[in-house]
Amino acid sequence: MTPDQGAAPEGAAEGAAAAPRAGRQARKQVLLRLDPQVHDALARWAGAELRSTNAQIEFLLRRALSEAGRLPGGAGPIPPRGRPRNAPDS
Repeated sequence: MTPDQGAAPEGAAEGAAAAPRAGRQARKQVLLRLDPQVHDALARWAGAELRSTNAQIEFLLRRALSEAGRLPGGAGPIPPRGRPRNAPDS
């Protein structure tokens, strides 16, 4: 594999990360190395707030950027997770 090909994240379905959802920009993937105890504490915190560990990291980073006045104005909200909601029958 060449460096420009990239690799799908572990556990990702084949092709799942290939195309962004309609109307959204592609999300960036970042490899993050954490101390195991920090990761465990973060995972417990995320679970208590009903978020994934990844969503908790993004939430905390956005909050820190906002508090420091460094969150870009064009940064959209954190995208909703899970299945899209069905439109109610009319």
